[in-house]
Amino acid sequence: MKTKFIIISLLIFFFSGSLWAQKHNSKATVVKVLTFNILHGATMNHDFDLDKLAQVIIESNADLVALQEVDFKTKRARNLDLVTELAYRCKMQGLFGKAMNYDGGEYGEGILSKYSFHKTINHALPHLPNNEPRAALEAIIILPSNDTISFVATHLDHLQEDTDRLLQTSEINKIFNNAKYPCILAGDLNDTPKSRSIDILVELWTPSYHSTYISATYPASAPKEKIDYIMYQPKSNWEVIKTKVICDTIASDHCAYLVSLELQK
Repeated sequence: MKTKFIIISLLIFFFSGSLWAQKHNSKATVVKVLTFNILHGATMNHDFDLDKLAQVIIESNADLVALQEVDFKTKRARNLDLVTELAYRCKMQGLFGKAMNYDGGEYGEGILSKYSFHKTINHALPHLPNNEPRAALEAIIILPSNDTISFVATHLDHLQEDTDRLLQTSEINKIFNNAKYPCILAGDLNDTPKSRSIDILVELWTPSYHSTYISATYPASAPKEKIDYIMYQPKSNWEVIKTKVICDTIASDHCAYLVSLELQK
């Protein structure tokens, strides 16, 4: 009888522990974030294939997606609104943020979201007079858990000279220094870890990668450099659960970068 009692007690203990773990996990608010430079719809096969891009996004199962090199009704993109086209294919909400006029249309950032937008702001970023304008597209989102976050998609200057990137990272820190909500910053930052521009960002933002293991994201065919990032702030509000580099050698010249973040209550 004593042995039977011990076995039953152990079963109750493990069953209760399992229920507690399930209850605990069910309360966790995890946000899957993807950043993806889509090369204005062009593929490495030298054609135009939005379905190939959509496939990468759908298979990632991301909740929020930051898109770079996004065209809005340009001639090279067949006069299509790329964000709306991808949002339709991925069954997500779409948002475009203009950085500049280009090729008969517009060029800038995009956001895809499984959730609706509570508020959106397109922040123009500084640049030298003869260089390309850049933007930081912000979406305020209320998650199903009823938590409100700020998601920021950006694409920094690409020139070897880092003057514009230094201006742009400083402006991003200035804009979000006293952010009302927990923030996620995602995009093609066109610079490597430990560069001057990334050093400015990490004064405020925490990178999602571990300092001893930094996975490359570019070029997709044989990644050698990390230039695509997901960061967050404040540090105490987020925990990195998982990271993954997704290199589709046809869809784009960039790998997509996927990070699962748990919001700390």
